Amino acid sequence: MLKIAHHPIYHHPLKEGHRFPMIKYDLLPEQLLYEGTCTADNFFEPEIPDNKHFFTVHEPEYFFDLLNITLDGKAARKIGFPLSEVLIEREMVIADGTMKASEFALQNGIAMNIAGGTHHAFSNRGEAFCMLNDQAIGAKYLQNKNLVNKILIVDLDVHQGNGTAEIFKNDASVFTFSMHGKSNYPFVKEKSDLDIALENDTNDDEFISILKQTLPRLIAQEQPDFIYYLCGVDVLATDKLGKLGMSLEGCAARDEYVLQTCFDKRIPVMCSMGGGYSKDVNRVVEAHSNTFRLAQEIFF
Repeated sequence: MLKIAHHPIYHHPLKEGHRFPMIKYDLLPEQLLYEGTCTADNFFEPEIPDNKHFFTVHEPEYFFDLLNITLDGKAARKIGFPLSEVLIEREMVIADGTMKASEFALQNGIAMNIAGGTHHAFSNRGEAFCMLNDQAIGAKYLQNKNLVNKILIVDLDVHQGNGTAEIFKNDASVFTFSMHGKSNYPFVKEKSDLDIALENDTNDDEFISILKQTLPRLIAQEQPDFIYYLCGVDVLATDKLGKLGMSLEGCAARDEYVLQTCFDKRIPVMCSMGGGYSKDVNRVVEAHSNTFRLAQEIFF
């Protein structure tokens, strides 16, 4: 059975007009239930995990500054959310969702988190709506439990996974692959193990062609035991914070290729949703919903 991490805390109240579409964390599970893609049994509620899991990738000083809301003003502004105890609890619960979903993926081939994809969280700082790097935390969680050895992170969000790249820059057991907009945030990129920077208005055919040339080669080269897939839908042409030219159909084709490859190669995959900032939030929800539909079709 497909297992999906979701918790009411994911939808965090923000001031009206904030550019982050928190409402999608309510709308997405509602849509999946309404259309019958999922039932209540597919969902599980993560919790606040033991702090020790965060220290595997984040510096204690930074973590406790987050926890105690004692970050300096400049560091707090870079995150982009008004800091509060509930917001930090939310981030911790999201990370737990990814850790638990990672174990479900080992059991069932795939598992998902309705939220997550917080790839702009560095070891010692947060930025761009990201404070604790859920997939990095999940990766070390699996390795420290001796459940997997080599991990491949496939980050296809429109923005480079700069925090993830920094966290694993000296860790050969985790290979970071980021395919992102060349002229998008972050404007100063980190160095992933493999970066592919795409020109503005890259269309479906070009994106899928590059992905098909790259992913099988990486899998053959790295022989991963586990894949983390960050499937942001900010690659859409309608996205306010993205500059690519992909359609809903192209975004779905991207997901289908990644998930089918994982299934065919028998590599467990855990998916975090990442970004999506189209003006019409229904378009964001539809693009994310496609990922869950494909997971059900391919794996179950």
